[in-house]
Parts: sequence; structure tokens; C-alpha cells
Amino acid sequence: MTNVMLGSLQPMLIVWGPEQITLYNDGYAEMCGARHPEAFGKPFYELWFDIWDQVEPIITAAYNGEGTAMDDIEFTMHRNGYPEETHFAFSYTPVRDPWGTVLGMFCACTEITARVALSREERTQRERFRQVFELSQGGIAMLVGPDHVFDYANEAYRSMIGAGREIIGKTVAEAVNEVVRQGYITILDEVYRTGEPFVAKGLSIDLNRGPSGEMQTRAIDLVYQPMRHEGGAVTGILVQALDVTQVRADEERQALLYHELGHRLKNQLAMVQAIASQTLRSSPDLPTARKRLSDRIGVLSDAHDTILEGGRGASTVMQIVGQMAALHDDLGSPRIATNGPALKIGSRPSLSLSLILHELATNAAKFGALSVHGGRVDLRWAVAGEQRDRFEMTWTESGGPAAVKPGTTGSGMRLISAGLNGTSDSTVSIDYPTSGIICRIAADLQSFQKEH
Repeated sequence: MTNVMLGSLQPMLIVWGPEQITLYNDGYAEMCGARHPEAFGKPFYELWFDIWDQVEPIITAAYNGEGTAMDDIEFTMHRNGYPEETHFAFSYTPVRDPWGTVLGMFCACTEITARVALSREERTQRERFRQVFELSQGGIAMLVGPDHVFDYANEAYRSMIGAGREIIGKTVAEAVNEVVRQGYITILDEVYRTGEPFVAKGLSIDLNRGPSGEMQTRAIDLVYQPMRHEGGAVTGILVQALDVTQVRADEERQALLYHELGHRLKNQLAMVQAIASQTLRSSPDLPTARKRLSDRIGVLSDAHDTILEGGRGASTVMQIVGQMAALHDDLGSPRIATNGPALKIGSRPSLSLSLILHELATNAAKFGALSVHGGRVDLRWAVAGEQRDRFEMTWTESGGPAAVKPGTTGSGMRLISAGLNGTSDSTVSIDYPTSGIICRIAADLQSFQKEH
């Protein structure tokens, strides 16, 4: 046994006789630290007295004829004068004479402290990466092998493709099969084969991600990044995906807003021009014209604030109608007749109604009844319906140029046709009889008056 031990490059140890005398080779000497060479030839207890509570049951089992093997046992040793965490892979084997009597114990072992520390550091790094991935706003997934098997996916990725899918351990074709016909498996195959990343912005992807698994079309920024092992060969693909559907929708709405802003600005300039012309024409002298013009531009400013603030401060239909009439009508010779109850109105419908009335009045001043001296507008509203649960308003023009239905739908007409925001069952109809435009607006009364 001694010849075997001394001839081995692996650390080995013999504990011999009832005194448990310790013999070991050079490899084991390194593991003894500062206790070598004093420990050589001494009882095993004197070598490992600081960890004897863990070692004694194992050595006792060996002397009782029971071997022990462990891939990793942890000790806190003081072999160099300070406490240190250590790890070993070892086996304790009883040594018997020809008649079966245990004479001692033979140990082959390897210190794996550095390996365990490295493995722990790798786990820590992986966990850090996992935490970063989980906190990422974008979806991240790891695919391994040429079949693109899901090894990891963060919560954002799972949510993007549709929560509830079991994807780990499955191929992309199995887990997200709707992308197969859209060509994404082909793209993954190409990235895996060539090692070249794939990057695209705003891709349109159909995913079965609705509440009941129904298909939805999403806009996604996508990156397929090849992952390589030390030899350089591709072993998998890192997927980074960001759902930009809402961002794209917001950009489209912003573009529409800019378009509407331009339209509003043109209308406002036309209003100022019409107000100035009408005021100067109907005023007896310059001081009166100056005061009337200043007052009417103030009303225009108030109307503009109402639109920007969503109807705040305009709590009744009468107030909104009065504001429109003060801006577009000639107080000295009124041509807009109004009639209706002082109905309360919610802020969101108030904004919509204010925009619609100003749009109708602007169109009337440019092309309709208010564009000529003898033209008139009759504006009426009431509570209607068998259950008295409907709001109805009618704008009727007369005495102006013959009404002609436009060949195209402009932004102003789209605004009118959109109806009253915040109400249920809102309808808008526009007729073009020769006598003049008739616009009818209706909505559920409860939602019309509800404060959203």
C-alpha cells in the first residue's frame, strides 16, 4: 500500500493500526498546509483536530469495515493558521489482512476548493445575468442547438409571445409554431449556419397571444445573436425582442395630431380674418370696432383653452353653444338661432362637442350659410327617446349657397363624424339638401353627462 501511495501523482493517505498513524505522499502533503511535515507519522487526529467532528465518523466507519466516498465534502480548516473554506472529493477504503481483519484505511482524494469556487462564481455570474435579463424591458430568450430549443426566456419574452405557453425544452417550431410559415425558422437556421447576426426594426409578426389564444399582429424590433463556445463554433442563438406596437401606434397618433394641429391653425387664422372683416363691416366707428374685435378674439382664446383643457369649465351644453355663437356670430345682427335646455355635460363629451360645433361653424363661415349676408343657422338640442335617455342636437343651415357633398373626406369632416368622445352609442349624420347642410348628433344621455 505504501508503494502504491508513493508511486501515485494523486494525493493519497494511509491511516494505519489502532493508533491511526498517518502516512501520505507529496500530493497529500500540499493539502496539509503548514501542518506538514510535523503531521507525518502522527495520529490522524493530530493532523485534522480542527475538523475532527466531521472526520471521526468517517474514519471510524472505515475501521469498522465500511467504505465511504464523496464527490464534495466541505470543511472549514485552519491548516495555514487562519480559517478557510475547503472542498474535497475522496474515498476512505478499509484495508484488511488475508483473514478479513481491518488493519487501517486507504484514502485517495483530490482538493476541489478552486473548482468549487470557480463553479460558484460562474453560478453567481449566471444569476446576475439572469437578474439583468429578467429586469430588461425587452424580451430575451436563449436557444440552443441547430433545432433552436428554448433554454431560457425572461418574463417579458413570455408575455410578448403570449403568457401561459410552456416553451422551455421545446423547439421554436413546437412552442411558437405560428412563426414557421412566416419564415422565422429559416432566419434562425441561417444565423446558426453562418454565425452572422440578424437585426430588424418594426417587423410585423403574427402571434397567437390574445386572451383566448387568438392571433394578434405585433410590431417587434428583433435581434438574433449567435452564441459560440471557446472553439468558435455556434452553439445557440440569443434572441432579443422588443414589442414596439404601442410605440408605433403613438407615433402614428402623433403624426395625426400634427396634421390636425395644422388644420386647426389654418382654421384659427381663417376665423381671425373672418372676425376682423365682419367686425369692421358692422361697426359704426373705429373705437367700437376695436373693442368688438378685442372682445371676440378673447372669446376665440377661451374656446381654444376649452379645446386644450378637455372641456374643463364648460359644464353645460348652453355654455358650449354660447361660446361658439359668441365667436362665429355677429352680435349686432345675429344669424345663429339656438334653442335647448341647460343640460349638464361631461368633460370628454364637452371637448368633442366644442370641436364639432366650431368645425361646423368654421365650414359654414367658409362655404355655407355664414359665408353670405342672408344665411342663417338653426341649432337645437333636447332630451329625446321613449325612455328620455338620449341627447339629440340638430344643426340646420339655410339661406346660403347650395350644399354640395364633398368628394373627399377631410380631417374636419372626420372630426365631426367621430362623434362625442366618452359616450356610448354616439351617432352623427350629415345630409346635404340644396337648402343647406343638416347635421344630427345623438348619444346616450347617461354617458353624455357622466364625468370621466
